[in-house]
Amino acid sequence: MARGSVPSAVALGVPQARARTGGGRLMLALLATLQFQLQAPSLAAVRDDSFPTVTLPEALRRATGLDPSYVAAVGLVDNARWARRSAFAVFLLPAVAVETDATKNLPAFFNFGTLRPESYAVSAQVAARFDLFTGGQKVAELTRSAAVLDAAHAGELQARFNAAFETEATYYAVVSDAELLRVARERAQRAEQQLGVARARVVSGAAVQTDSLQLRLELSKAQVGLLVQQTALRVARLSLGSRIGAVGPVDAVPLDSVLPATPPLTLDAAVEEAANQGPSYRQARALERAAAAVFRGRLGTYLPRVSLTGVGIGYSNSFYPRAAKFTQLTLTVTLPIWDNFQRQTLISQARVTRDILRAQRDSAERSIRRDVTAAYDGYVTARAAADIAAQAVAVARESYRVQQSRYRAGASTILDLLKAQSDLDDAESGLVAARYAARLALAGLETIVGRRLFPEQEYR
Repeated sequence: MARGSVPSAVALGVPQARARTGGGRLMLALLATLQFQLQAPSLAAVRDDSFPTVTLPEALRRATGLDPSYVAAVGLVDNARWARRSAFAVFLLPAVAVETDATKNLPAFFNFGTLRPESYAVSAQVAARFDLFTGGQKVAELTRSAAVLDAAHAGELQARFNAAFETEATYYAVVSDAELLRVARERAQRAEQQLGVARARVVSGAAVQTDSLQLRLELSKAQVGLLVQQTALRVARLSLGSRIGAVGPVDAVPLDSVLPATPPLTLDAAVEEAANQGPSYRQARALERAAAAVFRGRLGTYLPRVSLTGVGIGYSNSFYPRAAKFTQLTLTVTLPIWDNFQRQTLISQARVTRDILRAQRDSAERSIRRDVTAAYDGYVTARAAADIAAQAVAVARESYRVQQSRYRAGASTILDLLKAQSDLDDAESGLVAARYAARLALAGLETIVGRRLFPEQEYR
């Protein structure tokens, strides 16, 4: 034996086969211990404390009624209904007012009811006023009220879909973060498992110590990612609870992994439906009509205003005054001549508002095809990306299995194993993101069109 050389198994009197057998038994023992540890429940895999759960339809119902924008939109509808009733009423009914007053005279003063000095004087009056001609302002107000009511209904629908979109986004964030937490736990478990294998191979002499160091670094990254994902899920649950009116965190019931099919209408049909029924475009057209009606009503101030007023007055020294009664019927014609340009200012403001809303309506109508195409193709693309991501997960999982077997057999390096493990982690995370991005893209398309495209399976 050469000087300075390491004694071999033969030199030590130990047969080579026996030496290899002893190393193999050691590696098998370490692998068996690792397998037992992996089968035991891990603290990281223990489910978090139970939270109240909510389904998607229940979350939508609860969140919509609490959304400030939707509450405001419903209030605008109620206001517009009353304005519409008022616009109809002025064509049929007069404005009626009742007034009474009592006066204490010191000293006594002449009472028109009793025709003698009295300490007390009581009068009552009933007045009814009906506008016979307003220069077209009543017709303009009727048109304006109809347009405002249409705009309010469109705004209420838009607010409802916006609230639903935000609720779905929050709900999907909880579900996707829960799945990403599962992915992070599996990543940590794989890193822990491979670290045990690498240590066993290092002890047996089948691998160098840098293999275990690389896997220890991967385990540290996986543990950090697990902590980050746990925080993200906790915040998402709190956001969902806040949106639906709960005091604390709320968990979301998982959804079906099968995504809805392709849209049940073509792109051209979606563009046409959005142009006719899309809430944002309906609202833009209605507001433009309302502004045009206001402008026409302002022009009516150049014409005379004719009104008929009837007044009944009673005087006495007690209520109800019956001593003296008078009736007046007055026909009034009013033509404003000069008001220091106030009339012209109001007309100019109405015209500018009409022009602005007309430009907004034109811009909205020009963008219909662009908006619908972006949402439609966005959903189709997102759904196709989800299908491709599912295939990528299957490929990455098989690649990881092969690299794991090759590394255990000593046929590949630790870098190949880490690359396969990283690809699997990315593929699983990408699948979760793509799946819920497709659902959110569908919700965006439904918001533009103004109706549910898959009502029979929207909450699966």
